[in-house]
Amino acid sequence: MGFMTPTSPPVEPEEFLRKPFQERMRILTLFWADNGFGSPKVFHVIYILKVVVLYGLGGLLVVSWTSDLGGLGEFTSWWDEPIVYQKLVLWTIFLETFGVAGTWGPLAGHFKPMTGGAFYWLRPGTIRMAPWAGKVPGTSGDTRTLFDVLLYAALLASFVVALVLPGVQDDDLDAALGAGSAGLVSAELWVLTLALLVLMGLRDKVIFLAARGEQYLPVMVLSATLPFTDMIIAYKLLIVSVWLGAGFSKFGHHFSNVVPPMMSNAPTMPTRAMRRMHYRDVEGEDLRPSRFAWFMGHVGGTTVELGVPLVLLFTTSPEVALAAAAFMAFFHLFILTAFPLAVPLEWNVLFGYLAVFLFVGYPNGDGYGLTDFSEPWMLPLIVAALLFFPVLGNLRPDLVSFLPAMRQYAGNWASATWAMKPGVEERLNELTKPAKNQVEQLQAFGFEPDVAEITMQMTLAWRAMHSQGRGLYSVMYRHVDDVDAHVIREAEFVCNSILGWNFGCGHLHDERLIAAIQRRLNLAPGDLRVMWVESQAVHEPFQRYRVIDAALGVVERGRWVVAEAVAQQPWLPNGPVALQVDWVMPGYTPGAGRVSGDSAPVG
Repeated sequence: MGFMTPTSPPVEPEEFLRKPFQERMRILTLFWADNGFGSPKVFHVIYILKVVVLYGLGGLLVVSWTSDLGGLGEFTSWWDEPIVYQKLVLWTIFLETFGVAGTWGPLAGHFKPMTGGAFYWLRPGTIRMAPWAGKVPGTSGDTRTLFDVLLYAALLASFVVALVLPGVQDDDLDAALGAGSAGLVSAELWVLTLALLVLMGLRDKVIFLAARGEQYLPVMVLSATLPFTDMIIAYKLLIVSVWLGAGFSKFGHHFSNVVPPMMSNAPTMPTRAMRRMHYRDVEGEDLRPSRFAWFMGHVGGTTVELGVPLVLLFTTSPEVALAAAAFMAFFHLFILTAFPLAVPLEWNVLFGYLAVFLFVGYPNGDGYGLTDFSEPWMLPLIVAALLFFPVLGNLRPDLVSFLPAMRQYAGNWASATWAMKPGVEERLNELTKPAKNQVEQLQAFGFEPDVAEITMQMTLAWRAMHSQGRGLYSVMYRHVDDVDAHVIREAEFVCNSILGWNFGCGHLHDERLIAAIQRRLNLAPGDLRVMWVESQAVHEPFQRYRVIDAALGVVERGRWVVAEAVAQQPWLPNGPVALQVDWVMPGYTPGAGRVSGDSAPVG
């Protein structure tokens, strides 16, 4: 890939776009194996500067200036002050909630402008997605009002206030560390931010998830309610629960399919040969994960996330704790340098730092171990609270977003594909939103129209390389009469342009979003069909899908066996994955799309 120019597939754009969908996916997935997205390296430089200057340097300056700690040159004397942990978390939440941390910029589908977030959430009339609209008093409707804008502004202001005010003296902190520390963020400020985040989340789950409420809301609760020593131990349990949840979620068929396309897209992967090591046989057009990819994912990933955190949680050896914390910090640095799509770079920096802060700064053997809670009931209560949503989310993924279920980057996602008749995508620009559709953003960025279209189809190839894509495209061939006469889009990117944020959460673009769009655009039956699939439940071998027609609602429900989907090549050369249809809307007749090979068997 070039520094200022993208690496594009070696095809004539006009000729390429005339090829059948299946052939386009073959060409693009093979291209991805060697080149990834093909993004120009300047994109990665922009992200590095953002993390180093805005997040890293900016955060440390805010913490040092507002907490009477001393300058950056004295960092080694105050890096383990408790208020540093608290204010870095607040700084991270503020940037996430504003929209300039994770899911920012071109690697997340924001090309021009590069920021979604606040541009949407400070604008009345944009679509708002309440988690239980109408079921919770005061949450009906799907349009952002002036009240929502003011509530969001108040939430941002609460983070700023908590950041700039100095710490307050705390008797428990003084008893543990001695007088002279910089204090703690006051409990009242934690309660304020907590209350506003919960209220905002009831009005719009998008903002709650963007704030990474599943990870930082517990920090607010623990900081507002627990004495100092108990708080530190609970912080340890929180970060370990995130690691363990992520590690557990990687069991199954999905994660091995995440590793190859992610490493192909990593700018730090120096050679084509190293990228190809993650696939069985790129030359032979076999893009299933290799044994090396399995090893990297499940030994380098799953084993690390399950084993090393448990060592950190139980060891009383300072040397072992230092080695394990350094290992986890390197682990997060490795993820960061891979630049995964959705780019959760700030999160990885924070967790790398927190591993050292918590387990080296406050060793288990110095009174900060699991047996050192001031009350014995605290340990089981906190553990149960931290495990509740991950356990429920793995058993009932339909009830819990994959983010609170702690399945980040496990490959087991709710996801979707949109099929639109000509002209429907342009009508999406009629929605109240500050950014146009991505294909038009790319053109405004300087891409020729055909090149912009191929770039958007690269996201479809990326989805095809994961387990869900093969099932979703199989469903699409069943329901879309002529695939090549439709505009096909990856739903996560469409959602980004409509709601301003998405981190791989398919729950943000299910039938509720489609219904909100339909109320505004009044599309005809067949204009917009969405193939949507839920995450796989831990105890089931299949994924449940549904087909949503914007004008008709849900028209079909069914399932496919995950093992059968991952056995296929991304472009389905042997025909679609077998589908088990559970229900079809009376009077509705699925289409028979064009695809080489046999039609999908239907039970």
